[in-house]
Amino acid sequence: MSVITLFSGIFCDDAAVIGHVMESTGHRLINDEMIIASASDLSGLAPGKIQRAFASQPSVFNQFTHEKESSIAYLRLAAARTLSRGAVLISGYSSLLIPQTIKHALRICLIADMDSRMARARAALETNKLIKKPTNEPGTKQEEAEEQVLARMIHEDDHDRSVWTHTLFSIKDPWNSGLYDMVLPMGKMEPAKAAALIEENLLKEALQQTEDSVVVVNDFLLAAGIEVALANAGHHVNVRAQKGHIILTIDKQVLMLGRLEDELKNITREVPGVISVEVRVEPLPPPFPVYRKRSSDLPSKVLLVDDEREFVQTLSERLQMRDMGSVVAFDGKSALDLIQTDEPDVMIIDLKMPGIDGMTVLKQVKQTRPGIEVIVLTGHGSEQDRKTCMDLGAFAYMQKPVDINLLSDALKKAHGKIKKI
Repeated sequence: MSVITLFSGIFCDDAAVIGHVMESTGHRLINDEMIIASASDLSGLAPGKIQRAFASQPSVFNQFTHEKESSIAYLRLAAARTLSRGAVLISGYSSLLIPQTIKHALRICLIADMDSRMARARAALETNKLIKKPTNEPGTKQEEAEEQVLARMIHEDDHDRSVWTHTLFSIKDPWNSGLYDMVLPMGKMEPAKAAALIEENLLKEALQQTEDSVVVVNDFLLAAGIEVALANAGHHVNVRAQKGHIILTIDKQVLMLGRLEDELKNITREVPGVISVEVRVEPLPPPFPVYRKRSSDLPSKVLLVDDEREFVQTLSERLQMRDMGSVVAFDGKSALDLIQTDEPDVMIIDLKMPGIDGMTVLKQVKQTRPGIEVIVLTGHGSEQDRKTCMDLGAFAYMQKPVDINLLSDALKKAHGKIKKI
């Protein structure tokens, strides 16, 4: 049975089109929420963390954690598993995870002009669907405020979808016709008509499931399983499967290639169904990043908070040289803002900072994010400060200048405590 994938811009009548198609064809809907839930079950990661893979702005720690890449690997495996369920309609961001090599998949894109989308957005606003009425700014009429909010919502959603297609295909235009079999202009077409066109194309001989297309589905499932196995071991490479023969492609500069090749091959061979493994390094023009394996045994989400810029940037570099991922905030307010959306595992904070000082940061972090371990690193603290910090829940209290090895040990112990929870 043929599969339908459907990717749509916001306010392009996708729900109505999907409803008509499902009613006429009997296809079962698989949406992003279902794929995320399945990926969460497979990985043990919270659904919110998985969902962040769709967001245009990854975690500031992602260069060290590879959380987005790992989440996409599990999303791809979850999507691959849905293809064994017969006639399904996969909608949303997840629809683009189905490779174009699967010939019995009909790829649909719904998009409309801005005026049509704004009209649908206004209708949704009036019926309280999806949108709450915005509060107008002083000096701005309510209607103007609503128009601005709706337009911003559409542009931000388009941007997220642009980043998603760029992540998957290096294509910034999410409506690029090369990604789909059909791009339907919903500003000029009723949902019933769009559904009828989809149903008509679904019956074409080229879209019928064959033995060869089933083999490609199995290849997709095998490649997705290998990608997950590699991600769990801290690796991120491109995986392609063809009847059990696996090609792994690295697109970064590699130090000690032979050792990396052996490790990747050994992990891949453990996956059932693998016959052979080949590792390729894709040549890239400089400058190119160095391939780094993620280690779950070392801290990779460390936030350094200090207004002494040269000191804290040097400290961050020294930690990264020890394979510990760290980012920098130069004041207490920036640090508190960051942890609202991007929670670190460990923070290293100075006490004396302009604005919100380190003691206040420590107190607020422990009140709102008690799972974050905090190491106080200061050059001005007293014995009473040390006692107060420890009473507030600090993991350690250290004086500047600090021995980098002692600080590294404290970070590893804090990370170890978090892993046990």
